[in-house]
Amino acid sequence: MELKIKQLSKKFKDKRAVDDVCMTLTPGVWGLLGANGAGKTTLMRMIADIMTPDSGTIYYDGIDIRKMGESYRNIFGFLPQDFGYSRDFTVKDYLEYVAALKDVPARETTKKINYLLDILTLSDVKRKKIATLSGGMKRRVGIAQAMLNDPKILVMDEPTAGLDPGERVRFRNFISEFSHDRIVLISTHIVSDIEYIATRNAMMKAGKIVDIGTTEELVKEIGGKVWTCSVPAGDLNSYERRLRVINRRGEDNGQVSIRYLSETPEISGAVAVSPRLEDLYLWYFPQENLEGEGK
Repeated sequence: MELKIKQLSKKFKDKRAVDDVCMTLTPGVWGLLGANGAGKTTLMRMIADIMTPDSGTIYYDGIDIRKMGESYRNIFGFLPQDFGYSRDFTVKDYLEYVAALKDVPARETTKKINYLLDILTLSDVKRKKIATLSGGMKRRVGIAQAMLNDPKILVMDEPTAGLDPGERVRFRNFISEFSHDRIVLISTHIVSDIEYIATRNAMMKAGKIVDIGTTEELVKEIGGKVWTCSVPAGDLNSYERRLRVINRRGEDNGQVSIRYLSETPEISGAVAVSPRLEDLYLWYFPQENLEGEGK
């Protein structure tokens, strides 16, 4: 099974949101990483076949998805950043409605809904209106609707936004198990949510895929460029002005431990450390803020 994206482009006015993207997705979890405006959402909407590309084609096992119609939608699950629902829908009503739209057999609907409600810890609120739920709970309802038809291809845009740390761990474990024989594409700013479960990652910048590889392959690019050391707390601002400090942590002795990106040590006594995926992300996208230690 593969989803082949071939020379895909989409332009809005004077901006080319997706620019000649080529990649082949195979079973497993794929991370799609990029700054705001990189073109990730546009790319995912075209993969979902709800936006028509200006040029290029997406093939599922050699067949153009635009020619597959309903047969493609039957194997596809999608979580956009904002999913629509009526304010009168309870969680259970909404999922039953989506199941009907996706032609999930009636005899399987209740079983699948109850399974997803249990996995996503939504069973206690299934009779509550979605509009009254917290942001994290609404996000989990969105994840549930995307998975109702047991999709072969699952695309999720910022699925962990609003989830607390425990919910994010459960989500990672669930997706890791779910992806064994499926294609799962996840766009997220919380890099730690995919760092250890992604089979491969695609880095997207200004509409282009600039790099693809496993986490281990990609972080090699910044080997010897991630440093750590302790500096006096009173000097922190001056170091932050001249260095790309990505993490800082106060210490008891008036010092601050910093982690920073640089071609050279810059600070006497600095030690090179093993790079992580979020280090690579910030190397590519220095303007982005991530959830991280000490931030």
